[in-house]
Amino acid sequence: MSGSCVPRSTSRPASARCPDRAGASPRALAAWVMLGALVMASLAPLATVRADTTVDRSEVLVIGKVSDNPRKHYHRLKPIVDYAAERLADVGIRRGRVLMARDNAQMIEYLKEGRVDWVTETLFSAVRFVDEAGARIVLLKHKKGAKEYETVFIARRDSGIQALADLAGKVLAVEDPGSTSAYFLPRYLLLRVGLTPRRVNPGTASPAAGEVGLAFARGEINIAMWVHEGLADAGAYSDMDWDTPDHTPPSLRENLRIFHRSAPLARAVELFRPGLEPAVRERLMSTLLRAHEDPDGRRALYAYQRTSQFERPDAGLQRNIADVRAMLQVLEGAD
Repeated sequence: MSGSCVPRSTSRPASARCPDRAGASPRALAAWVMLGALVMASLAPLATVRADTTVDRSEVLVIGKVSDNPRKHYHRLKPIVDYAAERLADVGIRRGRVLMARDNAQMIEYLKEGRVDWVTETLFSAVRFVDEAGARIVLLKHKKGAKEYETVFIARRDSGIQALADLAGKVLAVEDPGSTSAYFLPRYLLLRVGLTPRRVNPGTASPAAGEVGLAFARGEINIAMWVHEGLADAGAYSDMDWDTPDHTPPSLRENLRIFHRSAPLARAVELFRPGLEPAVRERLMSTLLRAHEDPDGRRALYAYQRTSQFERPDAGLQRNIADVRAMLQVLEGAD
C-alpha cells in the first residue's frame, strides 16, 4: 500500500514498530525522505533502460552492451550516448538510450530487430555480431587508453606451472563466457596445445588427465584471489588486469607470476547495426572520432570505460578479425 508502514509482526512492542510519521520528529521525517529518495535513485537506471514512448524509435539513439551488471554499465554508457545524441539533432535524433542484453544471443536478436543501434564489444563477441546479425565494425576503441592487449596466464610462484601443457588435470580461473581475454582466447590456446577445457566449479574434484577445468570467477580480482588462495591452480585475464592494482592488488601479485602470454589483440571495437540510416551512421562516426578533441567529449569518453579516443579500422584490426574468425571455428568445432 502506498504510503503505509506495515510491521512484519504485531508481537513486537510498539516502540520497535514502524514510526508514526504524523508525530515523528524532524530528524525521523528526514530519514524517511532520504530512504525514499535512495530507493527511487537505485531504480532510476533500470527504468531508463525501458522503451521511451514519448518519441518515435527513429528519433532515439540506442547504445547496447552485454552485461551481467546493468546498473554498473548503465552509468558508463549513458554519458557517451547522450553526448552523441545531442550532436545528431540535425539528422533527427532527439535523445539517447541504453539497452542491456543478458548474453550474446540476446544482443544478436536486438541487432537483427533494430532495437539497438550501436554496440561496444571485445573482438570475439564482435565477430559473432558481424557474422550472425550483420553488424558492422566501424571503429577501434582505445579502452583505458590502450589500442590492444594480451591474455596472460598466471599461477602462484611456488606452483611449478611453467607452460600451458602443465595445466593438464588442473583448474583455470576465467572471468565469464563473454570475455575475449579471460575466456575465448584462453580456451582456444588450451585447445591448441591438445588440452580439453571443461567447465567446473571451484573446489570440486580435479579434472581428468588431458582436461583443464574452467571455473568462472565473474570478476578480474576474483581470478587473482582464487589463484592466490588455491581455489584455482592458474588464472587467465588481460595484461591490463595484471597491471591494475584494483584487479590484482600488490599483496596478491607478489606471490603470483605470469607463465604465458598470447599475441596482442585489438582492445575493443564499436559496431553499428545493419540498416542504420546512412545520415545517422556517418554523423555518429564522425562525432565519435572527434570526441577526444573537446572537453565535454573527453568527459563522456572517460566515463565510457576510460576511453581515450576512437580510430578507424586499420590493417592490424582486419588481421585480428580474420584470426578471431578462424579461432571461433576451432572453438565451435570443439563444442
